[in-house]
Amino acid sequence: MVNKDYEHIFFIDVETVPQCRNFDALSKDAKMHFEKKVRFLIQSEEKTAQDLYHEKAGILSEFNQIICISVGVLSHDENNKPFFKCRSFYGHDEKTILIDFAKLMSENKKEYPYLCAHNGKEFDFPVICRRMLINGVDLPPQLNVAGKKPWETAFIDTLDMWKFGDYKHYTSLDLLAHVFGIPSPKDDISGADVAHVYYEENDLDRIVTYCEKDIKTLTKVYMKLAHNTDIDI
Repeated sequence: MVNKDYEHIFFIDVETVPQCRNFDALSKDAKMHFEKKVRFLIQSEEKTAQDLYHEKAGILSEFNQIICISVGVLSHDENNKPFFKCRSFYGHDEKTILIDFAKLMSENKKEYPYLCAHNGKEFDFPVICRRMLINGVDLPPQLNVAGKKPWETAFIDTLDMWKFGDYKHYTSLDLLAHVFGIPSPKDDISGADVAHVYYEENDLDRIVTYCEKDIKTLTKVYMKLAHNTDIDI
């Protein structure tokens, strides 16, 4: 069980959308590469590339873009009562989001050497790293894991913590919140709604609010898993 000092952890969540509103807006080469990437799904699920672009592009690093990264920290006041602070980097310019996020990471590498996310090892951490490389942004120390062994990285994943070695098991953050009696962050939208809210409703603020709710829930779930503690934040 990972049991890090919670005051030295950046709790993070990432929201992504497809790079284009729909498949038809892609360049000819991009369409070709996307069809190759999802060829197995086209054959096995009998869906078109257009259908799969809507469903999958937002989670594929080669075809998505980051529109929001929220970062939370947990500390305590002079009365030893936990308090939570959150900051979000968001907008329509992905490179600016990544540069500002990387700056925060680098400037706080000693105080906050650990990063925590739910399913972070499969999504949040690699997506941020890949999109940084694509945008020509230097990786901050916490994300620069080249040559490191898994136990040498700064990554904490609440999904891994809940698995207890059961690597075929997947549990959503929303379900973990439910079983621990923590209010759901999905009381307005869910991850499946983000692309629609971004492209069709043009409501980035709503997405940021959702992302920040996820961060608070993630922090509560981590404290329950790592410290068996309920916190009121």
